[in-house]
Amino acid sequence: MTDAMTDVVQVVTVVDSADVAHALVRDAVAARLAACGQVDGPLTSTYRWEGSVETATEWRATLKTTASRATDLEAFLAGRHPYDVPEVLTTPVAGGNAAYLEWVARGVR
Repeated sequence: MTDAMTDVVQVVTVVDSADVAHALVRDAVAARLAACGQVDGPLTSTYRWEGSVETATEWRATLKTTASRATDLEAFLAGRHPYDVPEVLTTPVAGGNAAYLEWVARGVR
């Protein structure tokens, strides 16, 4: 295990359909923008949109990539996202299984 900052990041987005979430993950991995991804859901999200409080059912896609590929992955997700203002958040990975972190890096080369 490593406890130092790594080059790996997680990029997360949510969408209104399991099929869309799975397609985003599959296509990002196929394009080598992410080494892997998971889809969670359904989730219940509550947010303010155009002056109203809304509640919706969504699915979360979490993708693993490197910091150097994150900008391209973010653009990829935003370009294919069904929302007007998509949530696309990137979080650095502070540590983890060194072999896994290297596998992620190899997966996006």
